[in-house]
Amino acid sequence: MPIYEYRCPQGHTFELFQRMSDPPASDCQICGQSPVVKVLYPAAIHFKGSGFYSTDYGRGRRREAAKDGEAPSAAEGEKKKPEKGEKKAAAES
Repeated sequence: MPIYEYRCPQGHTFELFQRMSDPPASDCQICGQSPVVKVLYPAAIHFKGSGFYSTDYGRGRRREAAKDGEAPSAAEGEKKKPEKGEKKAAAES
């Protein structure tokens, strides 16, 4: 049996342990006012298995970088190592 959370017009929230076939709550259990509204929360779903890739659940940065045409490593802020000639030029100045 699921637990449902309700909110009354006064802002009180309360939970009810009820069957799916039971009628929804009509009055607040704290103050007795009505109507109460069922509070809904999004469910976190992660599909796992051979048909899904870890990149399907990436951060928004990778998708934005792919739209711009950049490589994901450039979007993450990885710095290119200076070559030996660049290192000497920087040390001499």
